[in-house]
Amino acid sequence: MVAAAVVVAASLLVDRLVGDPHSRYHPVALLGRFIGWWGVPGRYPAGIERACGVAGTVLTAALFAAPFVFVQFAAPWYLYLLLAPLLLKVCLAWRSLEEHTAAVVQALGDGGIDAARARVGMVVSRDTAHLEREHVLSAAYESMTENLVDSIISPLFYFGFFGLAGSAVFRSVNTMDAMLGYRDERLRIGWFPARADDVLNFIPARVTGIILLAYFAVKGRFAPAWAALRRDAKKRPGFNGGIPMAVIAGGVGIRLEKPGVYTLGDPERTLEEGGAGIVRAVRAAVIIFAIFEIAALFLLGSMSYT
Repeated sequence: MVAAAVVVAASLLVDRLVGDPHSRYHPVALLGRFIGWWGVPGRYPAGIERACGVAGTVLTAALFAAPFVFVQFAAPWYLYLLLAPLLLKVCLAWRSLEEHTAAVVQALGDGGIDAARARVGMVVSRDTAHLEREHVLSAAYESMTENLVDSIISPLFYFGFFGLAGSAVFRSVNTMDAMLGYRDERLRIGWFPARADDVLNFIPARVTGIILLAYFAVKGRFAPAWAALRRDAKKRPGFNGGIPMAVIAGGVGIRLEKPGVYTLGDPERTLEEGGAGIVRAVRAAVIIFAIFEIAALFLLGSMSYT
């Protein structure tokens, strides 16, 4: 357990120092290509597409998690301490979230609305070609606040309970959901990974909401954060993503909007004015969760030696 605590801290440090190398050989990039190979709608008869989605999900998760499992259970302690932070970091994307958002903000700052639309189109699935300035910023910050859970809290959460194997299985399922979990021709083959992702994110999303409410309470913004959570969290499709998005929107005092689909929060300030507050809230949630997880792992480790 003590070693696991060290791994959590080290993985976050590696993430902040290195980020995500842009390489086609990155493990998640390889994972994505494998999903893209088997997860082709229409490749299978319609009657068995759901079953193929289940089989593909299980196989993909098992293959992706295999090296993580080997290091967790078979590597000597010194090799574990060397490799585990790097493997856990593969499942995290904290710095990357900030970099993608910052690139959109920078493009807008340089006056290039078309460049900003193209940038934000790389991180959201909506049509960004005609978005206005505030909606471009909203799309970027929506991605950051939603993925606070998917890309950081959930991998850390499952590492705390199941080690590297838990983080790897979560990352594979979340990636399959991101690629296949849509209500279009991918509906049948992507149904199982989409539902699995909902289940896996259910507890981490609510833990994140509690942490964010505590953070905004300290900042004197509990009431609007709580009000936005109660009023707006269910407006966004899905069980989980609306929770961190609504709390941050209310706590910071900004509006997140996908035109024609949902609106979260009240626009006390523009997204340009509130952007730094959003980044601080995301960072605070990660740091608070990590501190509690590291402390719990240390405590459990010390108890095991008594």
